[in-house]
Amino acid sequence: THDLLISAPATAHALQNCFSLEMWGGATFDVSMRFLHECPWKRLQELRQAVPHIPFQMLLRGANAVGYTSYADNIVEKFCHHAVREGMDVFRVFDSLNYVDNLLFGVEAVRNAGGVVEGTICYTGDVSNPQKGKYDLEYYVNLADKLVDAGIHTLAIKDMAGLLKPRATSMLVGALRQKYPDLVIHVHTHDTAGAAVASMIAAADAGADVVDVAIDSMSGLTSQPSMGAIAAAFAGSERETGIALDDIAELTSYWEQVRSVYSPFECGLKSGSADVYVHEMPGGQYSNLKFQSTSLGLGKSWKEVVHAYAAANKALGDIVKVTPSSKVVGDLANFMVANGLNEKTVVEKAEELSFPQSVVEFMQGYIGQPVGGFPEPFRSRVLKGKSIVNGRPGGSIPASDLDSLEEQLKAKYGPSITDLDVMSAALYPKVFDDFQKMRNQFSDLTVLPTKAFLSPMAVDEEIVVSLEKGQDVFIKFKAVGELLPNGQREVFFELNGVPRVIEVRDRTGTRKDSVAQMQVRELADPDKLGSIGAPMSGTVLQVLAKAGSFVDAGEPLVVLSAMKMETTVSAPCSGTLQHVTVTKGDSISAGELLVLIDEGASVDVEDVKETARA
Repeated sequence: THDLLISAPATAHALQNCFSLEMWGGATFDVSMRFLHECPWKRLQELRQAVPHIPFQMLLRGANAVGYTSYADNIVEKFCHHAVREGMDVFRVFDSLNYVDNLLFGVEAVRNAGGVVEGTICYTGDVSNPQKGKYDLEYYVNLADKLVDAGIHTLAIKDMAGLLKPRATSMLVGALRQKYPDLVIHVHTHDTAGAAVASMIAAADAGADVVDVAIDSMSGLTSQPSMGAIAAAFAGSERETGIALDDIAELTSYWEQVRSVYSPFECGLKSGSADVYVHEMPGGQYSNLKFQSTSLGLGKSWKEVVHAYAAANKALGDIVKVTPSSKVVGDLANFMVANGLNEKTVVEKAEELSFPQSVVEFMQGYIGQPVGGFPEPFRSRVLKGKSIVNGRPGGSIPASDLDSLEEQLKAKYGPSITDLDVMSAALYPKVFDDFQKMRNQFSDLTVLPTKAFLSPMAVDEEIVVSLEKGQDVFIKFKAVGELLPNGQREVFFELNGVPRVIEVRDRTGTRKDSVAQMQVRELADPDKLGSIGAPMSGTVLQVLAKAGSFVDAGEPLVVLSAMKMETTVSAPCSGTLQHVTVTKGDSISAGELLVLIDEGASVDVEDVKETARA
């Protein structure tokens, strides 16, 4: 938000002729709280104030709102009302599976809230290739028919992976324009293969009204095509954009400098790659999945993860891939590489595997119904008898008591809790809780310059922190003292030229402490069914099992988490738990022993009752 606000005046001038600015919703909502420790609603409010005259646009994941699962209908409806109230204009409403029931609910929620409804077709496959199967031209036109019948204001084609080749773009946009001559058509793509500028020119030639672009220095590769390139291509023609290249250059220069600060988080892709036409990974997922894979210890196996992504998609039935369905494919791909599985063996061994929670919930129908149905026998083997949801998931979820949630949050955090905080907590309970704790401890971190927020200051480095208009604070870092007996270190700095010193707890500890805390964990025996190892590296969220108890096959034992990916490890067989090696909060590597089950052993019920009475 800090960087966006600095560029806001120039953006408001240079891009005043744009159809809209996409600046909120989708993944930005939880990322604001989870990683930047910012309130997403405050970002919307501040940018609305800074750029009052250009329509704002957001991504709404249909019945999934801005989350990764389905919510009670009243949460989605209330979210849309809040978003419109705080300044949102255009809602790009999509569903990660193109599931019509979820789409139509999202359309209705936005319309009732007073927003501009942009009904969205998520594009996958290749309409120019008759060999690509179920996602043909007829499929997309029929889907558009249902959206138009629902009363949308504009129609978007969301090509989240950059699969739209120029000829396919002409075919799809042309067919839609021919059928709906007066409907506003908006095309979104990514430039992973390097063909996006050509595809967007083809879209305009075929009758599209709006195409998505990115500032030049933020464009290309897994981002959108270059704004400058497309504006220049149309200059002097009947499609003149009204956007001056000199104005674009000013923004390009600014974001080029800002981008360098965030360079450690980039995906590492150095050039366009036509491999995207094989693996079909969304541009917005590429860097996130690579970071997740690295966190799971699979950084050196990235090529295998990319290949596994395509295999996972096939195993899941060739689904539409955009958040949250793309997360299902990504989680499964990481899982397959971590466990040495391929498209065939993951299905064959499914009954004895503990799959990531996202995969299980997808198979249960918690995010909707995929085109063509669920894959069998893979689905049955993954679920192992778990319940399934038929129809729209949100339709069977009881209404959320938001008033009660507000009372709970105020009791926990004080009277400053707003209805926007309540909505954030309803969508992301744990993320909001962590965000609130961070805010209570450090106050508003959005005032920090980005570099100081992301990395430690150097000795004698000075930053300026603007607390409010006209109130700047100058902070110069001077030194860090030795580790004190109480585990603290003195930090020396200057505040507006005045020397200050505070004590800060050293969370790294000494090398001796670190070595003493290291544990050499026992590895699971792959030849013993009851020797259950971690299917991935991560952190232990919950331990549901107790040593000495009897468990049935399929009973959940341990919940692991790594970078938004949760996996519930279940018992592959019935028996008595001989040993539980982990506790909540432990860090665990793939293959390390979690629990040990004595397969044939059983528990005497009377002994258990006697022990309980004692």
